[in-house]
Amino acid sequence: MIAVDTAVRSGAGYWLHSYRTMLRFEFINLRTWVVIALLIQLLMSAGMVFMYGFYFGDMPSAVQTFLVTGIPALALVPIGFVLVPSMIMQHKLRDTYDFVWSLPVPRAAAAAATFTISAAIGIPGTALALWIADLRYDVAISVSPAAVAAILLVSLMATSVGFAFGHAIPDPRLANLLTNLIIFLVLLFSPIVVPIELFPDWWAAVHRILPFWHMAVVVRAGLTDGLIATSVSSSYLVLGAWTIGSWLLAAWVVGRRA
Repeated sequence: MIAVDTAVRSGAGYWLHSYRTMLRFEFINLRTWVVIALLIQLLMSAGMVFMYGFYFGDMPSAVQTFLVTGIPALALVPIGFVLVPSMIMQHKLRDTYDFVWSLPVPRAAAAAATFTISAAIGIPGTALALWIADLRYDVAISVSPAAVAAILLVSLMATSVGFAFGHAIPDPRLANLLTNLIIFLVLLFSPIVVPIELFPDWWAAVHRILPFWHMAVVVRAGLTDGLIATSVSSSYLVLGAWTIGSWLLAAWVVGRRA
């Protein structure tokens, strides 16, 4: 008789084993891309510190503090809204997308592996940008537990949106165009390093719904004391809503492939 494996594939141990397996799979499959993406993120994060300094010139201390504390949130935008969809698009372009979702592992473990790789790319660049900005400008900031929690939440939210975005759009070419459009709008027309009070009322109202301004608010509140006059709790709620909504959309899209 042929022995049949009747072991139930469930539980924390199986999930962790699946997570480690998918982490190795993703890194090996995209190792060259991951290294290049990490290098680009480091250079981009450092470049933004100096670029905005060239634009604004000599700035008062309060303006410098506002700029520096917005850089970490700005540095995390390309990770979630460009690099994560790009990881998914790489599978689609290589015709490995269906293969990945056919693997006998929990889909949450596969998603967690994607988040881990994106965090490993994004957080070092964010830390480098904050360190260079601290050296470049005369500001007083402190990396508090609230700042660490805010950066992790922003990273999770951005990755979640990018994850849902990459799965929901079937055509990789269209997804690539849209991600570039998002980055263009965020870098030039978002209240991350520019106060939202300087924006037209209608555009400021839009950004109170979009996540970008709220990303800067929670990070800035964690790095400084008294710089944020608005309620930080509402920004946490908005970011949480975007995160949950993105995972629900991703679960629906991926579930349709079952």
